[in-house]
Amino acid sequence: MEKILDYKGCPVRITDEGTGVPVVLLHGYLESLNIWDAFADRLKEHCRVICIDIPGHGKSGVIDEVHSMELMAQTVQFVLDAQLIEKCILTGHSMGGYAALAFAENYPERLLGLCLFHATPFADTEEKIQNRDREIEMIKAGKKDLICKTNIPKGFADDNLAILKNEVDRAIRIAMQSSNNGIIALLRGMKSRPDRSHVIKTAGYPLLWILGKKDNYIQFENIRPRIELNDLGALLVLENSGHMGFIEEPDISVERFVSFTGKCSG
Repeated sequence: MEKILDYKGCPVRITDEGTGVPVVLLHGYLESLNIWDAFADRLKEHCRVICIDIPGHGKSGVIDEVHSMELMAQTVQFVLDAQLIEKCILTGHSMGGYAALAFAENYPERLLGLCLFHATPFADTEEKIQNRDREIEMIKAGKKDLICKTNIPKGFADDNLAILKNEVDRAIRIAMQSSNNGIIALLRGMKSRPDRSHVIKTAGYPLLWILGKKDNYIQFENIRPRIELNDLGALLVLENSGHMGFIEEPDISVERFVSFTGKCSG
């Protein structure tokens, strides 16, 4: 079921389907909840699946000039309360992972588990901040289409671009639906987020970190030595995926995630 909630005068689109342990899916930058469609359709056979259009993207509105990850975490808490969910398994893809980590830092009592899908707990480097500033200026100059047509294909492993052309084109169409002001607000929020490595190291609930071996955005060989998990954490490396593993390798992604939900729920 799709519905529109009102948070701070801002429309927030969500879907809520299935029954069982609640799983909340947060999409990434230049995405909407629809990026999860195929994954969520399979997952709802096992769980209650709530997808959220992060404010600034999809059909959700813009709350402020800066959408900090803390503000996005507050939005997630609002959605949980509105849907009468006490605790959930929170899953974030890329930027959604940054929001999920902010939620985990501020509302750990609301979590049954945390999954990072092609996301890291590290703050932006100076180079990355400069790239985000450059994209802000491009959006202001009316070049959203160029950003979408450049960034989205890069999210898939080079080997998968031809065989997944329809999925790449669909992701570009989804990206183009977000408003300029929403994209800018989220770029500002991402570049100002702090390092949250401590959330990973001290998590008191099961944690699943999923990375793609062929990710063009998160270089696996660079990130692997920096991964520090406690006894409740597990790492899944998708050998044939870039930054979009739930689309590029859906079978293993669903299988391992369903197994993870069982670990979280007891």
